[in-house]
Amino acid sequence: MKVSSAGSTVLLVGVSLMLLFGAACVSGAGSTDRPPRTAAGSVISVVASTNVYGDFVEQIGADKVDVASVISDPTQDPHSYEASTRIQLELSKAQLVVGNGGGYDDFMDRMLRSTDNSSAVVIDAVDVSGKAPDADGEFNEHVWYDFPTMGRLADRIADALADADPANGSVFRDNAEAFQDKLTSLQGRTGQIKADHAGTAVAVTEPVPLYLAEASGLVNQTPADFSEAVEEGDEVSPTSLRETLALFADGQVEALVYNEQTTSAQTEKVEKAARDHGIPVVPVTETLPRGEDYISWMTSNVDALKSALDQ
Repeated sequence: MKVSSAGSTVLLVGVSLMLLFGAACVSGAGSTDRPPRTAAGSVISVVASTNVYGDFVEQIGADKVDVASVISDPTQDPHSYEASTRIQLELSKAQLVVGNGGGYDDFMDRMLRSTDNSSAVVIDAVDVSGKAPDADGEFNEHVWYDFPTMGRLADRIADALADADPANGSVFRDNAEAFQDKLTSLQGRTGQIKADHAGTAVAVTEPVPLYLAEASGLVNQTPADFSEAVEEGDEVSPTSLRETLALFADGQVEALVYNEQTTSAQTEKVEKAARDHGIPVVPVTETLPRGEDYISWMTSNVDALKSALDQ
């Protein structure tokens, strides 16, 4: 086929772009060393597994970061996420990747391996937490409900951003300190709940809010089989469901903390039983609701829990 000179120019440009794109997407596996330095005046490219961690980076990095959050829809179940081409492209050029770890967002590991980005620094919140499985091998990976862990995570993010952009290192660390001050205020609120309601029994539909409940001095009475089945998307056994419903019928708990982001016929029965027996229901989610940042979101959660218990 004959190609005109104009067509040749287009073809050469297209080939050049393909080569550049290919070079951008080929590197190695994610690392935990220093991120590549950002050119003066450029922003740091960051990918976060959920908008919770995306918000952390934005609060600390401000206008010096460009953040893509993989899970940002509050109606989406993070456990069932399927990789998208857009996010894989973002990961291929990311300087910093922030995820939860602990098996919660395994899709991040899979996508990182497929993009082969060896230069990205990877921060794992569960690693930062230092938490480990209990004697029975059980582990609650929902560490964003643990305020001390989030304070340490803020420091790690600030350090990683400062490595990528040393000229703004003091800005990142100051922002992290301001964020930690807000977390301290949240811890004061949970401390007040503990002072007023230590030992109070509650139920949950999933382990999602348990770190918050524990910090507030509350005791989870939900049968482990029930909450584990709900979290894993498995069928709840009739026995486990009956035991959970009995918590409300018999007045064994003072509140139900309900994950409204992932529901099922069984969790809806539990919510209905709580309301039918006058037990307050405290809704929580796994990702940021629209229009909220982490601090406003958690403040609402803590205040709702306190209000329910004060009844």
